[in-house]
Amino acid sequence: MSQNYTGSNPLITTEPYKELPENRYVESVSDSRQLDESENNGGIQPFLNDEIAPTLSVADAIAQMLENLGVAYAFGVAGGAMASLWGALSNSSIEVLNFRHEAGAAFAATEAYFANNRPTVVFTTAGPGITNALTGLFAARGEGAKVILLSACTSAPQRGRWAIQETSTYTLPSGGIFTSGALFNYAITIESAAQLPQIFRKLALAMAQPGGFVAHLSIPTAVQTSLVEDIALPQLDISPFPMTASKEAIAKSVELLSSGPFAIWVGFGARDAAAEILELAEKTGAAVMCSPRGKGIFPEDHPQFVGVTGLGGHASVLTYMQEQPPLRTLVLGTRLGEPTSFWSSALVPKRGFVHVDIDPEVPGVAYPHVETFGVRSDIKAFVKELLQQLPDAPDSTMPLPRPEHKAIEPSSDVDYPVRPEVLMAAIQKIVVEGSDAVVMAECGNSFTWSTHLLQFAEANRYRVSTGVGAMGHAVTGVLGAALANNSKAVGIVGDGAMLMNNEISTAVKYKIPAIWIVLNDARYNMCHQGMKILGLKGADATLPPTNFAMIARGMGAEAIVVVRESDIEAALEQAIASTVPFLIDVVIDADRPAPSGGRNKSLAAQGIKSSPAKNAVKQVSFPML
Repeated sequence: MSQNYTGSNPLITTEPYKELPENRYVESVSDSRQLDESENNGGIQPFLNDEIAPTLSVADAIAQMLENLGVAYAFGVAGGAMASLWGALSNSSIEVLNFRHEAGAAFAATEAYFANNRPTVVFTTAGPGITNALTGLFAARGEGAKVILLSACTSAPQRGRWAIQETSTYTLPSGGIFTSGALFNYAITIESAAQLPQIFRKLALAMAQPGGFVAHLSIPTAVQTSLVEDIALPQLDISPFPMTASKEAIAKSVELLSSGPFAIWVGFGARDAAAEILELAEKTGAAVMCSPRGKGIFPEDHPQFVGVTGLGGHASVLTYMQEQPPLRTLVLGTRLGEPTSFWSSALVPKRGFVHVDIDPEVPGVAYPHVETFGVRSDIKAFVKELLQQLPDAPDSTMPLPRPEHKAIEPSSDVDYPVRPEVLMAAIQKIVVEGSDAVVMAECGNSFTWSTHLLQFAEANRYRVSTGVGAMGHAVTGVLGAALANNSKAVGIVGDGAMLMNNEISTAVKYKIPAIWIVLNDARYNMCHQGMKILGLKGADATLPPTNFAMIARGMGAEAIVVVRESDIEAALEQAIASTVPFLIDVVIDADRPAPSGGRNKSLAAQGIKSSPAKNAVKQVSFPML
């Protein structure tokens, strides 16, 4: 079957097909209003594929549907209950990767989507296969990925009879797992082949819309092998649905932004509008800040960049807001949640926000008391309109505050253990500036060190998870990024996350060029340092020392231990040059205070009570947003 793609969307045309009987089965879509709007925008027409063989099984039909949606990769863990579906995927054009844990598979699927902008599949067997995957799918929804979960469930005649790994309403809650809600945009149990045309239509419409979409197709074991007889699978000619602001919203935005100096706050949702945002900033002279996920969308070495906000952010942002406050801030593609803003009033300009997002519920949600003009639009389309209508600003002679990046060099006096600042400087030189590798940072101190000290000059080079922030996301997600990019991807991770959920064995099996840089300090150190700063005693966040290089080599990867600062650059160069999975186990100074003071202050504001500590370390070199 031939496929033509416009972006990530298929463009396939055959003969029209007749309307099918009304769907008698229960399905659930969390945003049916948005799907209905899409159906009325673009003249979607279903088509009949006359070439379908009468012996096609449901499992084969689902694999064919996924191919037509542009899916290139399926990540998961197989099992008996989904053997037929596993076989169908394996015999399709989709590359099937068997992981060691379903959560890791879901994290990898999420990052593969962001690497190539094509929907991905997670497959699981019944029972624990589904529940193991939920954390990764939760992250996929929070990050805005397009991921489809295929799971097996117990066939109807066996439900309630204690089948092996029974998966039904007798053993799992229906709401939230098998129905739409906070976790899944769309969820359905397939009880008959007759449901397939409508299911495919729903998925095709969703994949053509902007933003993320996480779906769950639960397929009973017996249904997987049932035949698709006298059912025409639809092929849809669907173009992407642009979401543009009204002329009135554009005019009002121009009016508000023309009334005084404004700043631009860039989030991950603006990643496809990097060139337009750069042009807008230079045209208007606006200062630019970004969320942690937005690093690199606006070049961090640009003189108008004032810093990263939120977790691991820069004090220069607060300096700018205090010394050269804008009248308004144009917010592009960020929810302004706690990881981005800590809900700090110091980041609120006098006349509030012009807040642009594809989700109409985002503007005003983080700062409900602040004057906000909300605009629902694709960021790129909106900024293009502003560029046509906003006047050029006069050149400013006043320099803007810049993030401080003090040079720190390896020293023979403090060669062991490795200071995290020295490690980050080497990563900046060898990985960020010396290669095209995607860099991912794990949650915890790995996140704050990387976000604070690394600098990116282009979009889509840096990935972190903020809202969910699950340990193991970057450790396993780095496989999806490397696979879909067909190039190196580097995970900067903590030892706790590496112990929790790694997929080194999977990377070795499929020859995926992933690199792990493990910050090995024998602690859950964000927790350890945070408790110390808050003055809370008695909790134990230490880990037994672990030799991760030995573990990696035992799984077939290349690995090296680094205990001295003078050896870091050579180790990084060796990893970048390697053609196989590579791990660098870096023994770091556990007592260097990470730039996470803002997080501790936010916890205190939410009611975490601190107690006096005689020898508590006070952070003075990093922002306390």
